[in-house]
Amino acid sequence: MAAFLVVIAAFSAIAAGSYVNVVGPYNATIHDNGSIYLGKVGPGQTFYITISSTAFNRTGYPINRGWNELEATGVQSGWVVQNSSLYTPTLSVSIKPSPYALNGTYSFDVTAINIGNYSKLGSVHFRAYVNVTPNVFKLNVSPRSIDVGSGEPANLYISINNTGVSDNPFSISLRGLPAWNTTENVFALHDTKKVFLYPVYELTPGIYHLDVHVDSIASPLVYKDNNVTLVVKQSILNDYSAIGQGTMLFPVVNAPAYAVMYLISLIFRK
Repeated sequence: MAAFLVVIAAFSAIAAGSYVNVVGPYNATIHDNGSIYLGKVGPGQTFYITISSTAFNRTGYPINRGWNELEATGVQSGWVVQNSSLYTPTLSVSIKPSPYALNGTYSFDVTAINIGNYSKLGSVHFRAYVNVTPNVFKLNVSPRSIDVGSGEPANLYISINNTGVSDNPFSISLRGLPAWNTTENVFALHDTKKVFLYPVYELTPGIYHLDVHVDSIASPLVYKDNNVTLVVKQSILNDYSAIGQGTMLFPVVNAPAYAVMYLISLIFRK
């Protein structure tokens, strides 16, 4: 009998529309006065809570756009909240922790609203938890050691595993090469792993100890570094190619021989 009453109570709670279907940052069903742990976010990174607007009336019949607004309250001082638009198929509230937020788990309130209680659904209130930490992604760079000829491009493969809850833009840069200032901006969705190609090159032979730096554009506190060794060697093929660019001086009598060398460099570079 007790088990039967529990089933009836659970059915009644659902039938009354006292739950929401969360669709982002992941799928979950949250009942009134329930709670949800969202995951990790870096200080200053924006994240979203998104629910479906579909609700159910007391007979279990679905009500399209029964939830009309989603709002967050009770966030920490210095955090920025933008509540959802009204009457959309999905409702998203965006939250941006302070860029100076200390590491730790924070909580706040979220409410799904049936405006004016038009569909007799009332509201659903739940508690959301998020962990603020700069450790929201994993970085792997390969290869870690490269031998190339002078002026030949070397490809680095930058793997970013975004373990945080924020869909985040990252900046890839390199330190350790003379006059190198190339920066690539990339985008990594939350809970995904993506590999980006980053080419580098150097004209002057030598051994270079490079620092591949990846940081969150939204938060300078979120970053990681990997070390790479680049060995640049003198290349005969590059010398031949340089002839065609007019970078070598030679007697006119040797011009035919140098012309052949330049043609060889063009053939091998195709």
